Amino acid sequence: MRRQRLVILSTHPIQYHSPWFRVLANHPEIDLEVWFCQRATPKEQAAAGFGVEFDWDGALLDGYSHRFLQNVSATPGVNSFAGLNTPEVRSLIAGEQPDAVIVNGWHYKSAWQAMRACWRESVPVMARSDSNLRTRRNTAKRVLKWPYYRWFIPKLDACLAVGSWSRDYFLHYGARAESIFTVPHVVDAEYFQSEAERLRAKRDELRAKWRLSRDKVVFLFAGKFIAKKRPMEFVRAVELASKKNQRIAGLMVGDGCLRQTCEAYVSDQELPITFTGFLNQSEIVNAYVSADALVLPSDAGETWGLVVNEAMTCGLPCFVSDHVGCSSDMITANQTGAVFPLGDCERLADLLVEFAGDDIQRKTMSKRAKQRAHSYSSAAALSGTLEALDAVKIKCRRRVG
Repeated sequence: MRRQRLVILSTHPIQYHSPWFRVLANHPEIDLEVWFCQRATPKEQAAAGFGVEFDWDGALLDGYSHRFLQNVSATPGVNSFAGLNTPEVRSLIAGEQPDAVIVNGWHYKSAWQAMRACWRESVPVMARSDSNLRTRRNTAKRVLKWPYYRWFIPKLDACLAVGSWSRDYFLHYGARAESIFTVPHVVDAEYFQSEAERLRAKRDELRAKWRLSRDKVVFLFAGKFIAKKRPMEFVRAVELASKKNQRIAGLMVGDGCLRQTCEAYVSDQELPITFTGFLNQSEIVNAYVSADALVLPSDAGETWGLVVNEAMTCGLPCFVSDHVGCSSDMITANQTGAVFPLGDCERLADLLVEFAGDDIQRKTMSKRAKQRAHSYSSAAALSGTLEALDAVKIKCRRRVG
């Protein structure tokens, strides 16, 4: 049987896409090639909010075929629409005639070049997105988007939603329910699980490195120190909670423009919070093993929150704001964590105090968090992609018939 030729267009290598690409490439019915529009430089990583220049130390390009397109943008970069301009994608699609093309998002020029080429060549095109209706947009932008999105989203042969909120987004802009398939965000679960198990015996040693005693209940913030992540709300919640329970401590992983503000406040108030700085993929599990739960106070700019996937895979319950994209899919109160109102530091602090005061509940929630993470696996992403491909194949046959 001939394998289906599948092309995925992505902005640049991203650590959270690689597990999906690899599981597709290993499927006997799929002939996959990923087309990247740019190699993100260490300087671009810093500009994206990480605060430091770096390269990911994981094998982002192993296990699947890929190529880098020629980016002819006058101002190349992954953080703007015009920063990715790869006109050769048109001739590639016309010449290779893949069975289907998936574009990862449409917030960059190359995605539109690919979609237009697919429509012109009658090549099935799908789009994967984690956009949701809770992201703030001014009224003028919403009005301008409405007719344009209502035109192009129904033209897609399939819409690949990462969760329930992105599914609602596609429906809002005119996608038919039967053309929407769930392809969840995933992480390298095998790596995180095996590393967590290996490091579990060294938990006290890891904590000591960050001046955290073994008797503390440690809440983790892991991410960029930028406005949408709201790191100061984590600081304030830990401050309030630690006054009610002295066992409570905080661990903050990452870097960015707001780190200095957070550190200054913690120092002035003498709060039980430690900062590690940026940790790469090979180091981040140390923080997950050292902590008892994750806190993600982000606003709606956090369209999913893949740090939740990582943390749950390592057995951490998660406390997230009600604006975080994964909140309705991954968080069940008193089972895998809790959801709190955006910006409500007092409510978050109460949840932390409650969690810290019940040793048995912490163990139960840890187990359930790990179980929930299994539902957001590479196998689930593969299944959703295959369902979409089968549906697109049937749709194409009907068109020909």
